[in-house]
Amino acid sequence: MTRFAINGRWLEVDVPPDTPLLWVIRDHLRMTGTKFGCGAGLCGACTVHLAKDANAAAEAIFSCQTEVSEVEGKYVTTIEGLSSDNSHPLQKAWIAEQVPQCGYCQSGQIMRAAALLKKSPQPTREEIVKAMKTNLCRCGTYNRIIAAVERASRGA
Repeated sequence: MTRFAINGRWLEVDVPPDTPLLWVIRDHLRMTGTKFGCGAGLCGACTVHLAKDANAAAEAIFSCQTEVSEVEGKYVTTIEGLSSDNSHPLQKAWIAEQVPQCGYCQSGQIMRAAALLKKSPQPTREEIVKAMKTNLCRCGTYNRIIAAVERASRGA
């Protein structure tokens, strides 16, 4: 059994310790906002936040490359936990900038951007580009993604 908090709720899962966190989130917990993209940590569709405790800064991680045993006693946040009513500034900015096309990568993009804004509330364009490099968008909405992160950082 592995015990961890997900979106503020503590739970235990009975899966092999080497099970990727992605499959625990999607298959066992039925939270499908976190997407399977490549399974190799190359696309970012599976990005979630991980913090060692409730007060620690969360980092964006690839859940497809994180074994569930690595989150024992830690705090995981998925796109479902970012805000309960889609009121997070990034979610609003994503809509305002009309970022999604197919939408598949967007939860991972938003989670990566949220981690950036926690560390650097008003990043430069270069910092945004650098931080978002790990997340791919097959539709090519990179300019809209950057604009949405800039909008959210301004509080617009």
